[in-house]
Amino acid sequence: MALLGTTVIEHLLTTQKAHPEATGSFTRLLSELIVAAKIISREVNKAGLVDILGYAGRENIQGEQVQKLDEFANTTLIERMAHTGELCAMASEEDPDIITIPERFPKGSYVLIFDPLDGSSNIDVNVTIGTIFSIYRRVTSLPDEPTLEDLLQKGAKQVAAGYFIYGSSTMMVYTSGNGVNGFTLFPSIGEFLLSHENIKIPARGKTFSINEGYYNYWTNEVKNLVNYFKTPDKDTKRPYTGRYIGSLVADFHRNLLHGGIFMYPSDKKDPKKPFGKLRLMCECNPLAFVVEQAGGYASTGFHNILDVDPQELHQRVPLYIGSKEDVLIAEQFIKGERNS
Repeated sequence: MALLGTTVIEHLLTTQKAHPEATGSFTRLLSELIVAAKIISREVNKAGLVDILGYAGRENIQGEQVQKLDEFANTTLIERMAHTGELCAMASEEDPDIITIPERFPKGSYVLIFDPLDGSSNIDVNVTIGTIFSIYRRVTSLPDEPTLEDLLQKGAKQVAAGYFIYGSSTMMVYTSGNGVNGFTLFPSIGEFLLSHENIKIPARGKTFSINEGYYNYWTNEVKNLVNYFKTPDKDTKRPYTGRYIGSLVADFHRNLLHGGIFMYPSDKKDPKKPFGKLRLMCECNPLAFVVEQAGGYASTGFHNILDVDPQELHQRVPLYIGSKEDVLIAEQFIKGERNS
């Protein structure tokens, strides 16, 4: 029986009229990103069979131990994307500064920001992990060298964003500003085929995702919010079910498809991280763009994530993301507008 299915690039080309940014340059950039993800997926699937599990012996800019597979994913993305001729610069969760394109390669008009392997602390126990990416147009002009101004743009200015998720199957979920589509990797032919067309997140879910081990470090507003989701009420179909994997991309993906809210609030556990753990540029902004295009919402607890004016490359922000009605309720609690 013949295999039928639309690849990512075929889908992009057929909808190109609705995407002014989907030029040949953008298509080439996305194609190379897909190749990098296939290479990472292959290594993830071999983890445990080859010497790629465990720590690499260094810390990243976040002060976290770098896993060997983190390092592999980061290197793969940088090396594959640098030669495309479509980028002027990159930034990674694993690198402290702007990543410039080597002189031997041509420069382009896009910047790429990525978390090479989100959830990597779960690698050794075979939990779903992923690669998160965000694409912007540069704001400085060629042939000038790129600066932080090209990278530190509001999430609302993203050209495209998405993630690759490495689990029971490998999927790519992305948006270029006109809806969200999901593609599943078909291993025997090595192609991502359209499997989840025009994804829409339910307006309200039945699931909340948060690390309740931090309860004693939360503000009263966050505690009240979590208690609200756990309190029975027939009219609002509560209590919600608690589902927390501890891998952002996995928790987000489940809620995107089935509805719900993921929360990583600020807490008092680590004075060095007063605004929580998650990074605005490589985690929150791209997922916020995806969820908004799917009909959902992402907030700091006070305002839209996509409106945050970034001040530094590795800036951290609280995150409430998922079904729109659930996130709006979260904002009410965090702002102190309600307590039950």
